[in-house]
Amino acid sequence: MKVYTWRPHEGFGVGEKIVLITFISAVILMTTLGNLLVMVAVCRDRQLRKIKTNYFIVSLAFADLLVSVLVMPFGAIELIQDKWIYGEMFCLVRTSLDVLLTTASILHLCCISLDRYYAICCQPLVYRNKMTPLRIALMLGGCWIIPTFISFLPIMQGWNSIGILDLIEKRKYSKDSNSTYCIFMVNKPYAITCSVVAFYIPFFLMVLAYYRIYVTAREHARQIGVLQRAGAPADHRHQHPDQHTTHRMKTETKAAKTLCIIMGCFCLCWAPFFITNVIDPFINYTVPGQLWTAFLWLGYINSGLNPFLYAFLNKSFRRAFLIILCCGDEKYRRPSILGQTVPCSTTTINGSTHVLRYTVLYNGHHQEQDKLPIHNDPESQESCF
Repeated sequence: MKVYTWRPHEGFGVGEKIVLITFISAVILMTTLGNLLVMVAVCRDRQLRKIKTNYFIVSLAFADLLVSVLVMPFGAIELIQDKWIYGEMFCLVRTSLDVLLTTASILHLCCISLDRYYAICCQPLVYRNKMTPLRIALMLGGCWIIPTFISFLPIMQGWNSIGILDLIEKRKYSKDSNSTYCIFMVNKPYAITCSVVAFYIPFFLMVLAYYRIYVTAREHARQIGVLQRAGAPADHRHQHPDQHTTHRMKTETKAAKTLCIIMGCFCLCWAPFFITNVIDPFINYTVPGQLWTAFLWLGYINSGLNPFLYAFLNKSFRRAFLIILCCGDEKYRRPSILGQTVPCSTTTINGSTHVLRYTVLYNGHHQEQDKLPIHNDPESQESCF
């Protein structure tokens, strides 16, 4: 969501322009290539297409890709040239696309958190009932339709400028440089409404979902530790008394780090902008233009980080990326030559189903059988059979 008050700013020197162009080009290139890679990986990998969450990730990648292609370049041109050269109508279209696509990106992040909440914190049957193909389609449709009601509809109708038209006209033209700017200023009702819909409600839902996921992951790690100790041979337990404790601590630490990275990056990129967006109309639009520019591009950067946070941290996606980048190198393909997986067994604790997968590892003539815990995510269970 981009509801920003764009101010004319002083022109950049030659050195500053070089640094700025290099930075902006890197952001646009990273965002474009990263999101393209995510989309191609899912299209080419059948296993990735079987996982319901990846439908949200692909749609998110498409929204972020459009941000890098349709929004960032025009913002960069205006920033570097210190003027808008494409006319008033295209200014409205570009602004509407900005609001639409960035809001859609945030709503996709919210849907991903809710999908993971149902998958990890609920019973497998609950997840299957909640995340049916029809419901996934409705959620994806909502991610794209809801933003239109706070982008093209109000912006084209001029609802955002009611009561501040005179101020907008004054800031649209610069007498000193004889330049025209693409000004998008918002009144108090529009700023509050759009900020709540596009950021504060999704942010609240994401915090609740990821907090419950974190608590549940800690509890599952504890329960799986109990299963491992109960199922391990006696001599194995005596030889490695701290093995299960170490595994449980590593699981909890990894869950905590992953969730902290996701929420930390989201807040870092979006909170400064939306806090300022709500405050600025109430302080007579006195926030400096340079600060708005920094917050604007900080939000854009989030579209480049999403492929790393939601795909690159996933082992299956990383394997698919390596296959694509390495031109289908066989050593990255399934199944691994180091092991052979056989059917799983399941155990239920306190109504929560846990899966133990038995993997036979071959090392010359020696065979060793381990019990590897699989998270009680229904998708993990489905891929186990």
